[in-house]
Amino acid sequence: MEDFFADRLFRALELGDVHPGTLLLAAPGMDLDFRTRSVVMVVEQTAEHTLGVALNMRGDIAVANVMEHLVPLVAKPQAFYVGGEENRDSIVALGVLKAGLTPAALAEVPFVRYLDHRIVVIDLRTPIEQLQDIVESVRLFAGFIEWQGNDLAEELGQGYWYATPALASDIIAPGAVDLWAEVLRRQPMPLPLFATFPADLEDN
Repeated sequence: MEDFFADRLFRALELGDVHPGTLLLAAPGMDLDFRTRSVVMVVEQTAEHTLGVALNMRGDIAVANVMEHLVPLVAKPQAFYVGGEENRDSIVALGVLKAGLTPAALAEVPFVRYLDHRIVVIDLRTPIEQLQDIVESVRLFAGFIEWQGNDLAEELGQGYWYATPALASDIIAPGAVDLWAEVLRRQPMPLPLFATFPADLEDN
């Protein structure tokens, strides 16, 4: 089963370029605890490491209980999401630029870094007034996923992940949306066929 999904499917597909703003979609049947069925956005990449946050793992802590001033910008459900296993005390904020704005609009806004397709990383030192001028929605993530050195490249080569461009709507998907399946459905064939792959094979 594992060889089928990793070798026959994902290795048969051309590996996508991975850079900040790329989505990493967990391969069907991948059993790596936290990362199973996860949709991870790469937010930082250097020669030493790659950092990403899982977009589809809602937590149970309300934003209003910790960062009430950001509530007007936070997309529903207004809870912190679990970004990864590492450093759960660190908050990664991703935002979606208002329609019509370009990366050039960030020139006068401190601590906001453009990724791709209207998606930005927000340093929470940015004044809320400036954020309200440029960002239509924000999602907050506790923790992140980290790969050291070439670890991510090795996992991609083994078929653990499929790399694909992100959409701004991925960042702020409603809580009821199965984001993993939604991203699969918009990929080239044969990936959409796996959108109904169950989290537990015993459910099939």
